[in-house]
Amino acid sequence: MHKDEPDIYSISSYQFDLPRELIAQYPVEPRDRCRLLVVNRKTGEMSDHIFADLPAFIDKGDALVLNETRVIPARLLGRKASGAAVEILLLKRRDNGWEALVKPGRRLPPGSRVLFPGSPVQAEIVDTIDIPGGRLVRFANCPDEDLFIQQMGRMPLPPYINRPAEAEDNQRYQTIYARQAGSVAAPTAGLHFTPELLQKLEDQGVKVTRLLLHVGLGTFRPVTVEDIRQHQMHTEHYEVSQETARLLNETRQAGHRVVAVGTTVVRTLETIFDQGFQAGCGETSKFIYPGYHFQAVDALITNFHLPGSSLLMLVAALVGMELTKAAYQHAIQKKYRFFSYGDAMLII
Repeated sequence: MHKDEPDIYSISSYQFDLPRELIAQYPVEPRDRCRLLVVNRKTGEMSDHIFADLPAFIDKGDALVLNETRVIPARLLGRKASGAAVEILLLKRRDNGWEALVKPGRRLPPGSRVLFPGSPVQAEIVDTIDIPGGRLVRFANCPDEDLFIQQMGRMPLPPYINRPAEAEDNQRYQTIYARQAGSVAAPTAGLHFTPELLQKLEDQGVKVTRLLLHVGLGTFRPVTVEDIRQHQMHTEHYEVSQETARLLNETRQAGHRVVAVGTTVVRTLETIFDQGFQAGCGETSKFIYPGYHFQAVDALITNFHLPGSSLLMLVAALVGMELTKAAYQHAIQKKYRFFSYGDAMLII
């Protein structure tokens, strides 16, 4: 990709037609039996596999980096005193409440209260925040917020999954290595791993390591501006340990690859890389699109993303526009399953 190509910054370059039947409504069971499209960004070659074949493409000494965030049941269904139904999607905990998206936003100005049937807890709308439908929400009569959310919340399945969340989604929409609660969407590239597959990779000498990025609005908010360079990413919290930074630096020094499991891992690693991997925690709003020079990541496991999304732009930055389009056309032609519960792509 040349930085001055005229169309790489246009939102229209990231649109494509997707047959509705290719939008996965349920994941494949077992997890590692989903399909895997392997794309070589140097040669342009593509080949079709299943996810369980992954060890054939990850070498001894490579580092596989996982995001160990855990999805919270962030969708709360309540009512106004009038009886009108209200939906609150929790986004991010603050010292003084939660950033949230509310529906219907017009009818929930600051000062409104939301009731939850069967619970004394009420949600108070404290203020507006600078996103459509955004509010600062505080819980009253709530001695244990985490317990309340676990009891009353539902898994925040994306809107293109056209069914209510089921009890099984509490496990399906969570990676097997999820540890620290805080995400409102799953790091979906990781959903395909089974304990057996991770063990097989470790047994062949792959170094499996973990970091944390809590997935929030920055990851799933659509890009709506015509010139994508004008898009503002919402900040998301990340943490990278000294142990992970050391392992990644040793991997690179030994001439091996850093393989990111998901775009959230890419954004975290590219945020903390400064002449080497630096441990730390903070907030990132890094937006990666074509023209970006990657420093931290050599290969990527990812799902197939929505048209016009910042995730698709990150893939195009790594692979190039033309090969990205070719890979997606191949996936559509071969009837790969798309989005959160869909199939995977390995970019090497």
